[in-house]
Amino acid sequence: MQPKDFVYLDHAATTPLRQAAIAAMRPYEDTIFGNPSALYRGGILSKRAVRLAREEFASALGCLPEEIYFTSGGTESDNWVIKGFARDSRLRQGGRHIITGVMEHHAILHSCKSVAEEGFNITYLPCDENGCYRVNDLAAALRPDTILVSLMLANNETGVIQPIREMAALCRTRNIPFHTDAVQCVGHIPIDVDNLGIDLLSLSGHKFGGPKGSGALYIRKGTELSPFMDGGEQERMRRAGTENVAGIVGMGAALAASLRDMEKENQLCRELKGQTIHWLRKLCPDMIINGRSEQTLSGHLNVTLPGHSAETLILQLDQQGIYVSAGSACASGSPEPSHVLTAMGRSFQEAQCTLRLTFGMQNQSSDINQIKYAFENILGA
Repeated sequence: MQPKDFVYLDHAATTPLRQAAIAAMRPYEDTIFGNPSALYRGGILSKRAVRLAREEFASALGCLPEEIYFTSGGTESDNWVIKGFARDSRLRQGGRHIITGVMEHHAILHSCKSVAEEGFNITYLPCDENGCYRVNDLAAALRPDTILVSLMLANNETGVIQPIREMAALCRTRNIPFHTDAVQCVGHIPIDVDNLGIDLLSLSGHKFGGPKGSGALYIRKGTELSPFMDGGEQERMRRAGTENVAGIVGMGAALAASLRDMEKENQLCRELKGQTIHWLRKLCPDMIINGRSEQTLSGHLNVTLPGHSAETLILQLDQQGIYVSAGSACASGSPEPSHVLTAMGRSFQEAQCTLRLTFGMQNQSSDINQIKYAFENILGA
């Protein structure tokens, strides 16, 4: 088999469009382009497509279709939750305490910073050296004025899956709404919102083969959350703006394909990750795997290679057709070390020598030979 032009190992940042998504979107980009609010046939067909996609997501997450609200992605969904709860509580003169964690995505962290400037108190839960939140820390942080807890289902840098079910159960005993950012998980592991016991969940289409600019927020029926944007009456008057029909349809098709291929893709990811760890350790015996946990997403591998600058390695690997990253795509180019790694106890120097390799739908078994050859040329030089 001929080597590929490049081997993509940055699936946590984004994924290519699945063929099913491309095929599903095409009619809604050039033929069935009517506004879903219109009364003529083109609008009715668009509205039907959105409804069917909503049912697809509801089935995948184990919820009701009316509990799914389409957004532009994970960032909007996260902002909506944090700022929406803050605004609602402020209007009814309720509590002013929100709990989140030190490892969260910047969409959550920056939203919390924004509401903190408006007078809200934010508690940031620490993590252990393996990149996992502790239930006891959450229990100690809960207060009578806590209005929301927001903790990610799995970390975007290490892939470590968090004890969300136990944490959500704790919040439920106090009647405190629980939100989870599941952007890295949807389409990659089975998710049932009732089983998890959560009240809100954010997801993003481009993380599982859907189009960029598509996402959703699950809001459990009965959970109060006012609209984030003012405008029309779309999304049952909770999210204004003409629906991105093609994006929603493509995201739904991508989710269906992801669920169908989930077991096969996860098995391949585990095999590629295992082989990569094996020979990377031979090339760099003092390599550190960040987030050693049995409960880790199958495609994530976060490694510290002491003495090797991550920025230099990324450029060298790029020259050999291997695409990797140093952490969150939303923080790329930042001179600061990963906030996730430093929270886990890694030093500035260690964080600067850390790569994130994330396997996924774009990979095949033969990729391991190109990956190994490239690393041997660089680390073995």
